[in-house]
Amino acid sequence: MSQAVEKYFVPEPSKFPIFGSFALLCIGGGAVMWLNKVGPGQLVFFLGLATLIYMLFGWFGQVIKESESGQYGKNVDASFRWSMGWFIFSEVMFFAAFFGVLFYVRVIAVPSLSSGDNEALLWQGFQSAWPTAGPNAVESFSPMGAWGIPAINTLILLTSGATLTWAHWGLMKGNRGQLISGLAITVILGAIFMCFQVYEYMHAYSEMNLKLTTGIYGSTFFMLTGFHGMHVTIGAIMLLVMMFRAMKGHFTKEHHFAFEAAAWYWHFVDVVWLFLFVVVYWL
Repeated sequence: MSQAVEKYFVPEPSKFPIFGSFALLCIGGGAVMWLNKVGPGQLVFFLGLATLIYMLFGWFGQVIKESESGQYGKNVDASFRWSMGWFIFSEVMFFAAFFGVLFYVRVIAVPSLSSGDNEALLWQGFQSAWPTAGPNAVESFSPMGAWGIPAINTLILLTSGATLTWAHWGLMKGNRGQLISGLAITVILGAIFMCFQVYEYMHAYSEMNLKLTTGIYGSTFFMLTGFHGMHVTIGAIMLLVMMFRAMKGHFTKEHHFAFEAAAWYWHFVDVVWLFLFVVVYWL
């Protein structure tokens, strides 16, 4: 006797991809015009941002309705898992490129500029040391130490990973109160992390003369920590949405991949910060 084959859900044609493309075009083009003080760059940028927010609300709202109405089966669930896995892999490569830049500068470029003919012919007297603004630095600066706010933020993110796991346990036990409480605590910890990072940036600019323009050290420091902060913000928004959905009664023990996807992303952000703390702040 043949078994029934599960049908694969095929969504209706959607208008949202074209809105997403338009939004990214406006954001990219507007940012370039804004930075170069060309025409209505600021207006174009915020138009793209507003369009992107509209697209996200509309598209994800449609997916949530389809999911909660029971239209998704095991095949769609598997597709979502593979998609999120590859997305996180792309993020790993994103940060790997920036960590690669830092490795090249510290291990290859700076020592090369201070040795042999390079030192004698190009930058006489330049010594290989890290942190450095580079051989042609004009202003002095103070490097960011590991202990203090960075160490506190490390503890905060590690704790947030534990509270998120606690929330997951609550979901698997059918304890919705634990699920919602764990998500709320995790989001609050993420917000505290970002507040500390904003304070750290203000302190760096005003008292340490550490800026994005402070040579190679400043550019790599703000590039890595800034992009990580952006990912923390995105992850906190994702978890906040999961909390609101949990409060509406969404997610069951058997059907909760949206929560898992947000949790994967948050744990990825935690791991990246551990590398950042060791490589950027400590070493």
